[in-house]
Amino acid sequence: MSQLGILAERHRLDNGLRLVVSPDRTAPIVAVNLWYGVGSRNERPGRTGFAHLFEHMMFQGSENVPKNRHFELVERAGGSLNATTWFDRTNYFETLPSHHLDLALWLEADRMGWMLPAMTQEKLNNQRDVVKNEKRQSYDNRPYGDWSERLQGMIFPPDHPYHHPVIGSMEDLDAATLDDVSEFFRTFYVPNNCVLTVCGDVDPKHAVERVKHWFGSIPEGAPIPPVPGRTDLEPVLGRTVSERVVSRVPLPRTIVACRIPPYTDPDFHTVEVLTSILVHGKASRLYHSLVREQRIAKDVVGYALPLITGGSQLVVWATGYADTEIERLEQALLRELDDLRSVEADEVLRAVALTDSALVHAIERVAERADLLSMFETLFGNAGRLNTEMERIREVTPDRVREFAQRRLGEANRAVLSYVPEETS
Repeated sequence: MSQLGILAERHRLDNGLRLVVSPDRTAPIVAVNLWYGVGSRNERPGRTGFAHLFEHMMFQGSENVPKNRHFELVERAGGSLNATTWFDRTNYFETLPSHHLDLALWLEADRMGWMLPAMTQEKLNNQRDVVKNEKRQSYDNRPYGDWSERLQGMIFPPDHPYHHPVIGSMEDLDAATLDDVSEFFRTFYVPNNCVLTVCGDVDPKHAVERVKHWFGSIPEGAPIPPVPGRTDLEPVLGRTVSERVVSRVPLPRTIVACRIPPYTDPDFHTVEVLTSILVHGKASRLYHSLVREQRIAKDVVGYALPLITGGSQLVVWATGYADTEIERLEQALLRELDDLRSVEADEVLRAVALTDSALVHAIERVAERADLLSMFETLFGNAGRLNTEMERIREVTPDRVREFAQRRLGEANRAVLSYVPEETS
């Protein structure tokens, strides 16, 4: 069996902070990566958008770090940094020369432990406006920009925590008070809801000592409240649901989603391999059929979202040409999903190799390796599981792919969303 051989020491501080240290002395850089166990799924009705809002608020300064100084200090040290918010987590990360490890740890500790004293109504108002402008630019005024929100509504029921978009409701953000966001911070931005990974040119003993120095005095928070709403899901939708949108888009596009098991389910690796068969590379089924043979699509895209709360979704889409009939595009895409029930062994071998290769390329980069270690520690309680991920991918067989396609990708489990340009409607 193949092992990746990534070193991953795991520690837990007295305040509940989980620490992963992964030394790699090949280059004088270090990645510091934090996963907080809070995303849009943790938001209560009427309080959506808080997780993403905090991604912005966390760069507005803490008790000992002035507004925007976090970026300035890291970039002056020759590093880079950013943050992302998703359904199940929010993460913050820096990559910088290894002799600046203390800088990154101090900055992250200061905003974990001493953010609230620097939080003001002015900062809340400012960042709320930034988020609203982001929604206008990335969702409302961008071609196909609302596709994910529409599909989430089709795949996940209204009482499920994935039903609403990660960016949240602008009405909810408008109604948010400083007390509301302060409570959200006190609830979720606590050591016992965080995984911190230090990866790269570090001595593990030194890294543990420095993390304890900067984070050890931050008090443990209260137990994290359960995810609101209904977190269980039926395996399939029970039917095909469809929506056709006439919009200001340049080209027709059909997007198909299917409800699939969560990332923590062993069947998820089958979906990863299946997705590769469909869309990865010019030998993939969708590219070969829709782009090269039928010439009705200019591109194809697909991925399985690694979500963990009750289920997830497989998404594939094809973008047509100006003269492509949307009905033909829909039928061609759905036909390829049906045909997965007869997948060949050589296709599975190719897809497994591509999935393997993508994982190897990811862990070659210290920042991505740190992120994967944080992910596996957060979702599985074991960062070292990353080392055996390749084994699980290689266990996927043609029979598993065919059986899964038969059971989970048929007409009883499809959401079909199509965009048609206004002038051709």
